[in-house]
Amino acid sequence: MTTDVKAAAQPATEPPPYRWRWIALAVILMAEVMDLLDAMVTNIAGPTIKAELGGTEATIQWLGAAYTLSMAVGLITGGRLGDIFGRKRMFLIGAAGFTVGSLLCGVAQSPELLVGARVLQGLFGAVMLPQGLGMIKEMFSPKEMGAAFGLFGPIMGLSSVGGPILAGWLIDADFFGTGWRMIFLINLPLGLAAVAAGLRFLPESRSPHPLKLDVPGVILASLGGLLLVFPLVQGRENDWPAWSFVMMGAAVVVFAVFGWFESRKSRAGGDPLIVPSLFRKRAFTGGLLTGLVFFSAMSGFVLVFNLYTQIGLGYSTLQAGLVMAPWSLGMVAGFGVAQAVARFGRKVLQGGVLVMTLGTLGVLLTVTQAGAGVTAWQFVPALGVTGLGMGLLMAPFFDIILAGVEQHETGSASGTMTAMQQLGGAVGVALLGTVFFDQVAGGPNPDFIGAAGVVLAVVAGMLVLTFLAAFLLPKQAREGEHAGH
Repeated sequence: MTTDVKAAAQPATEPPPYRWRWIALAVILMAEVMDLLDAMVTNIAGPTIKAELGGTEATIQWLGAAYTLSMAVGLITGGRLGDIFGRKRMFLIGAAGFTVGSLLCGVAQSPELLVGARVLQGLFGAVMLPQGLGMIKEMFSPKEMGAAFGLFGPIMGLSSVGGPILAGWLIDADFFGTGWRMIFLINLPLGLAAVAAGLRFLPESRSPHPLKLDVPGVILASLGGLLLVFPLVQGRENDWPAWSFVMMGAAVVVFAVFGWFESRKSRAGGDPLIVPSLFRKRAFTGGLLTGLVFFSAMSGFVLVFNLYTQIGLGYSTLQAGLVMAPWSLGMVAGFGVAQAVARFGRKVLQGGVLVMTLGTLGVLLTVTQAGAGVTAWQFVPALGVTGLGMGLLMAPFFDIILAGVEQHETGSASGTMTAMQQLGGAVGVALLGTVFFDQVAGGPNPDFIGAAGVVLAVVAGMLVLTFLAAFLLPKQAREGEHAGH
């Protein structure tokens, strides 16, 4: 009789999962692909764009910086907008706006218009991206959550690595005489497909509690992000003037005021932009720190390795993209292995960091020992191991962090996590890009081998810090889930 009662009660406590959840996940991943491709392609296409449209050396930097800057300052707000107005609605608005921004990039006739269109892409991307993680958490049961994020990770990783390959191929192919413009125009069918499929298959999703937009919080968070990201991106271009450090110092003050204001608003019963209770969760706070260090190391590694192969070794844009293929394949293998050993939780993530560190040291050894005569084939073993470690790390990453996030915290958590990735990328590019250019500056014969070696050693050190920071995470996603209740 007790068994019958439990069986009868089961549907009430565990409602059936959303019918179209796997198709909806594919729509969300499509949006992620558009974002990740556009975040990477201008690193490859920048010199070609400058040659056609004109502008200064700073133009090349701002092609990526305008996107990163506008994305970073808008992401936390984007997550909250989904809580208030509905995640499906904001996803569709973001995807449509991102597609329009891509079209404007593809038809731009001046560097100023192109940079402005990149800002538009970043702002609408900041509206679109945070909604995905929130919807995934609602659509999937705890048992399926790991599999959902297991698909989320490899698509993100492959897009990040595949972006330069695709950009180099499209520019070299020059379809219909479009040249570099095709790297943006290719988003049009993807964006339209995402909007059409989203209308049909995405679930209606929003916070169950009535919320209001925290306008002062939006202003403070955006100002803090701007004060931090702008000097990180632009400081090196201007030889790190005093104002860049003043702005970064001011960012710390603004973020401190933001934290005080959000806590005060929460205690008063208001609707803060970032729910303060998130930072009392071990999984979330540990994940933010771990992710910040890791994404800094990863973004800096990719940038500097592309600079080394193109400028130092004389590779074409397509060759520079293709040499990263072993990393991509290793990443796929890493995700597969991670699914098989998922029961080990945090140990899988930390094992991935150690494997990635060994791979990075292998790349360092290859660069320094083979010298200027190094071939693409010599990079295969080390890059493959690096990718394997990255796959092992990223597969359980989101699952562990978001496991303890409650329903009313989902928008804040998703936006904050995605903003952390963008901020980590900006920090990594600024820090490791500066180290690289400082090493090769000041002489008729730049030492690209030495510069790449120094940066790779720094990356290895950052990965060791990632390993140590991961001890702040719970051992299993299950523990993080309990911590949230």
